[in-house]
Amino acid sequence: MFIPLRDENPTRRYPVLTLVLIAANVVVFAYQVLSPATLPYYVLKMGAIPYEITHFRAYGGYPVERISPVLALFASMFLHGSLFHLLGNMLYLWIFGNNVEDFLGPIRFILFYLVSGLSAAATHVVFNPNSTVPMIGASGAIAGVLGAYFVLYPGARVQTLVFLWVVPVPAAIILGLWFLGQIINVGIGGGVAWFAHIGGFLAGVVLIRYFARKHRFSRTAV
Repeated sequence: MFIPLRDENPTRRYPVLTLVLIAANVVVFAYQVLSPATLPYYVLKMGAIPYEITHFRAYGGYPVERISPVLALFASMFLHGSLFHLLGNMLYLWIFGNNVEDFLGPIRFILFYLVSGLSAAATHVVFNPNSTVPMIGASGAIAGVLGAYFVLYPGARVQTLVFLWVVPVPAAIILGLWFLGQIINVGIGGGVAWFAHIGGFLAGVVLIRYFARKHRFSRTAV
């Protein structure tokens, strides 16, 4: 068991977009919880359903009026099924997102984040084309951020809770173990879109080179 707590990788500018994304996810979750409608209502209404994307038609099996599949792909990135789900995602986004934003700048960072999320959803759809289970969560987009960090700052030290001890671990090891865990868990299932995590991470590894083509990667070495 390991839980990253913070990295030792200072930024040059304040991570405004990272904080905005965290705030947006928290506000949406608070609305889900405090709204007169139940939390599952929003999952059924705005979660991304692979069946709708691959069959080009709405799935009518739920007692709610669904938003369009295209809007659902974006809305689902800001929905969470539980407080634990939200807090886990936001912890990873805060630790690793600020440095990726610092490298890319806020505009390219938000584009990178959204494209990573869409890539993660696409991967999930490819492997589950007939699924009618709504997919929600920021995990896919955040996985893209992790993939970018893995490429940009593999040697950055991350203070990590390993059982009862906090120890510094290179980012490449932490993120590599995280990615390996997603692959191992594919066969377990458990209601988690593991393929979305895998697709998001790989998308981040590839996309960061496109989004950062004007930067010199050598200067990011840690």
